[in-house]
Amino acid sequence: MDSVSQQQIVDAFRGATKSEVKRVTFPADFDDIDFGRLEYLGWRDRKIPRRAYVAVPTDGPDGAELVTILLTQAEAKPKAKAMCSWCRDVNITSQAVLYTVRRGGAAGRKGDTIGMLVCEDFSCAANARKLPPAFHKGTDVEQIREQNLADLRTRVNGFVAEVLSTEE
Repeated sequence: MDSVSQQQIVDAFRGATKSEVKRVTFPADFDDIDFGRLEYLGWRDRKIPRRAYVAVPTDGPDGAELVTILLTQAEAKPKAKAMCSWCRDVNITSQAVLYTVRRGGAAGRKGDTIGMLVCEDFSCAANARKLPPAFHKGTDVEQIREQNLADLRTRVNGFVAEVLSTEE
């Protein structure tokens, strides 16, 4: 992911009201984020419980486009350990929780939402970058890691596309 500013993230919000965007709290370590090691930027709001955000570089009609969406964590956490739908890491260090987002356009204004089980701390990029164990001599673990990252980008972009699919 290319480096982005806080203003670029704010300008890229889709499906959020102006008052919701005004209340965004960025991570305290925002200036230290290594964007080169991320496929997307996800963070939890420090001031608003259960609120989170995700900024995703997507392929828009005019080339690369940043899309930011507001997520709400479900009140209840899964009773059993759940697998993240984005990184699909079975050895995740954080719990996968249900995040919901309003759909784009008229559907979102009517209250339609989409949900996804995602790592609570958005550590998917780090999980996908972990080298898998070499099962036998000759296993190309770097190729496996690159495929994991490509799959992560595909799943995250697919989620964003589904959220935006009803926009006018």
